[in-house]
Amino acid sequence: MDLFLQSKRIVIKIGTSSLTYESGQLNYRHIENMTNVICDLKNMGHQVVLVSSGASGVGLGKLGLTKKPDTSAEKRVLAACGQSGLMAMYESFFGRYHCKVAQVLLTKSVMNDQEKAKSIIKSFEEMFNYDVLPIVNENDVISSDELNSDDMFGDNDTLSARVAALIKADILVIWSDIDGLYNKDPRTSKDAKLISVVSKVTDNIYNMAGGAGSLRGKGGMRTKIYAARIATEAGVDMVIANSSRPELLYDLFHGKSIGTLFKAQANHI
Repeated sequence: MDLFLQSKRIVIKIGTSSLTYESGQLNYRHIENMTNVICDLKNMGHQVVLVSSGASGVGLGKLGLTKKPDTSAEKRVLAACGQSGLMAMYESFFGRYHCKVAQVLLTKSVMNDQEKAKSIIKSFEEMFNYDVLPIVNENDVISSDELNSDDMFGDNDTLSARVAALIKADILVIWSDIDGLYNKDPRTSKDAKLISVVSKVTDNIYNMAGGAGSLRGKGGMRTKIYAARIATEAGVDMVIANSSRPELLYDLFHGKSIGTLFKAQANHI
């Protein structure tokens, strides 16, 4: 993994399971550790983009709800309330390290529009110029199944891969609640082995991914494999790593192997 020594632009995705306890409450110690590492990477000279889930989880707490509502209108309220709370939390944590943050809410239709995509790229470039950390999430308030289901990414693994491809990142890191991709489900098979490197995403790799992951988030390993295909076909390396040890990213950028590396395809357009 010596190639990561020269990596400049990093996209990091954090899922709901990395931000909360099983109870759904925010895991502040965990968030503090991840914040520390991200700020340190920026101080080392890396350009970092954070793609973060968790708005709905924060919204549940703000509205005093015990479960997610059923209707799309209620879900939009949950996302709107939660997104502001999520950004307030990040403002607080990153502010301790004097790290400036900015909110970026995206939809699939906006990213698929050529002219709007150019504006997105320019905006990211200017945020990097101002040493700002962009914090990205899907715009759930307007990305509703009542409006246009085709406008929804559906999970932030896919969103993070699309962002990484759009801004020509060197590497996408997906922080998960497991160490990486295994040849079998490690929750049910004691002889499951971690796959350190995936040269190309094939049907066999999809089969290893199995079903959904954490009950707290939308995504599972299959969405991460799909994200890996998007990223690697765009020429972006991707790593799945355990979010419980965010300091492992230091090892990655010093040439050591962590989690599962999905290699960028050399023949990308």
